[in-house]
Formats: sequence, C-alpha cells, structure tokens
Amino acid sequence: MSRTLMRRLNAADSGFDAELDRLLAWDSVSDAQVVNTVAGVLADIRLRGDAALLEYTRRFDGVDVASVAELEFSQAQLQAALSRIDDDQRQALEDAAQRIRSYHEHQQQESWQYREDDGTVLGQQIRGMDRVGLYVPGGKASYPSSVLMNAIPAKVAGVGELIAVSPTPKGYVNDMVLAAAAIAGVDRLFAVGGAQAIAALAYGTETLPRVDKIVGPGNIYVATAKRQVFGSVGLDMIAGPSEILVVCDGLTDPDWIAMDLFSQAEHDEDAQSLLISPDGDYLQRVADSVERLLPGMERADIIRQSLVARGALIEVADMAAAVALINRIAPEHLELSVAEPEQYLPQIRHAGAIFLGRHTPEALGDYCAGPNHVLPTSGTARFSSPLGVYDFQKRSSIINCSPVGAAALARTASILARGESLTAHARSAEYRLSSEGSDE
Repeated sequence: MSRTLMRRLNAADSGFDAELDRLLAWDSVSDAQVVNTVAGVLADIRLRGDAALLEYTRRFDGVDVASVAELEFSQAQLQAALSRIDDDQRQALEDAAQRIRSYHEHQQQESWQYREDDGTVLGQQIRGMDRVGLYVPGGKASYPSSVLMNAIPAKVAGVGELIAVSPTPKGYVNDMVLAAAAIAGVDRLFAVGGAQAIAALAYGTETLPRVDKIVGPGNIYVATAKRQVFGSVGLDMIAGPSEILVVCDGLTDPDWIAMDLFSQAEHDEDAQSLLISPDGDYLQRVADSVERLLPGMERADIIRQSLVARGALIEVADMAAAVALINRIAPEHLELSVAEPEQYLPQIRHAGAIFLGRHTPEALGDYCAGPNHVLPTSGTARFSSPLGVYDFQKRSSIINCSPVGAAALARTASILARGESLTAHARSAEYRLSSEGSDE
C-alpha cells in the first residue's frame, strides 16, 4: 500500500473525527486581491457598459472587436457548429439532451387553488422566470454537458429568454459548446467571460440584457463575481470543488472503484475522492489498483495531487457506521456500490445525487443519465438540492377573500396587528368587518 498517495483512516481511531474534519474543510472565500479585482470590474461594467465589456474582453481573452454585437453568435452559427461536429458527438449530445429533458419534465409543477367553505380562494401561481443568464466556461476547458444541464431545465420551466455567455480566448471557439447551445434551445450566446460577463448579466449593458438569475460554473473570478452580484440577481449556488464518496461492501471490482475515484480527482487538484468500506483488506486492494492504474491516466498529475491532498480510504465497523458518515459528510456525489443498495436509501438524509449499485458510476450522471449534474458541494447537501426546474420558476401566492371570509380573517388580523402596535394594519382589516354577510 502507498501511504504517500491516499491516506488510510479508521473510524475507530481516537483522532478520527478531528482528522476527518480537517480533510473535509474547504475555504471557498476568495483572497483579498481577487475580491478587489472583481469589485473593480463589476463597478466598471455597471458604469460604462459595452465599452468596458469590450476592453476586458480584449485584455483577458485577446479578442478585439468594435462592438459587443460582434461578440454574439447567431442562431445560424450555432446550427452550423451542430452540423460540423462528427455524427457520434451529435448523437451523444442529442441522446443526453433527450434524457435530461425527460427527467426534468417530471419536476414540472402546476399552479393550484382551493376554495374554502365561505368562498375564500387561496392558491399559488407558478411562472417561469423572464430571463436567465447561463455562464459556460470557454476555450479548451469547456463543458457542453453543462450547457445541457443548465439550459434544458430552464426551458422546461418556461423561462422566456435564455442568455448564455462563454469566453473564446484568443478567438478559440468550441463547436461542441455551440452545438449543445443549439440543441438545448439557448436564445442568445455571447463570446464574453470572466467577472465582466457576470457583471453584464447582472446589470445589463447597451447590448447584453440584464437577467433575473445567473447559473453555471466558472473559475474563482466568476465565483467571486457571482457572490458579489447576489441580490441584484438570483444565483444557482457558489460551488466548491467536485467531490465523490463511494461506499463499498468489498465485492465490487477494485479497478472499477479506483476509476470512480479518479473520475472526480481529474477535475482539479482540489477535488475530493473518498472511499468507505467495512473491509480493510478491500481498501488495500483499491489502493493497489490506484497505484497500478494512475500512470496510464491522461491527467495523472492532477489526479495524484487531488488524491494526496484531499483523498482518503476510510475503514468503518459496519454499514451502519458508513451511513452515519454519509450523513456527516453530506457528499455531492454518493455511490452505494453494495448489494441491495435500496435498503439504505431511507437512512440517507444528506447527499446531492445517490448512485445505486455496482453498475451505476457517477460518470453516467455527469453526462446522460438524466438527473442534473449541478449539485451542492462542500457539505451544503445538508440544506441544498440539485439544480432543477424549480430553480427557474417563481411562485406567487393567491388570496381572494369573499366578504364573509374577509370579515372572519379581519378579526384575527386586527388582534395580531394591534399586538404589534401596527394600527394602520388593524384598521385596514377592520374596515372589512362591515362587509360580513354581504353578497358583494
């Protein structure tokens, strides 16, 4: 076993709790320099609009154009990219899009109302947002799957207009991203990125319209900008590094589990891959697989750094202890690579996505299973959920009091309002007392 690669922990050890806390700790706060730089960019975009957006695009992406309009891709260009990619890529995007759309259509909710005995009507009206902004990382490190995962539920939700932004450093355009935008129904796509793109979406410029909510991943400058514009617009989440927690009973091929750990570690050096098992010998077999398979990975250096810094193989007494750790960690991705995994579902309270069985690797969820791959990280699954149709809708309460109903409610409202010394509230309600028994 290599103790220099993935650390071995045992839940029975006296120092385990403290060591696990250190391993899970993640500080997502940007440093002061990044915060100040982003604040300056946001203020400049807010003040000078298109002119500032063009300057930052020239400075950071090396793209020099005379107007922001020249940075917008036409629908014809999106369709052309869809035609240029090879047939297998197009089929994969279309298959994934169909599955994502089908899954999210099950999340749709309808407006509803009910009538009380006195004729008062209460309910809720559900509407899609008017305009949503989607940030798509650009260049060679781009993710067409993220376009599908963010854009499709927005469209299913009934969003009126979807504005996407994606940088094209030194003019590099990724056809897969454009093709995904065409398939997902993105309405407008601009070749801008970074904090300046977030500012433009949040505040609007002469050319790029202001949105109601911003979704999509990005680097530290994008994440910092999203945090700073929150309140002017809604946000999906401020995501930390990707993470996976695999729980195995010791009967899955250790090579499979090693590769599942790699699948998260290859994202970046801060990603986290954890394996829990009650079988200590099995943990050793996985450690051996990790050592043997790692040299053949294209992103071996990144994987190695991730596993050394934040990875761990954790031995527990039994599956009950494993479930307790799951709920403590609240992982973004949880693989239950065990026999009869469904039996543990009722006990799992905190996890972004749960992958059941030996034949359900997290990678399938990232691309094409159907559920959304935008998930809560860094323990936020304790209070957050995967991105979904509901994130692109808003709800309005409906209250329609009959005269009899208004009179009855007015008595309660008056007492409560006077108890709070809000006499205008009380008198407003009391005026409706006179309508008791009226048919009008």
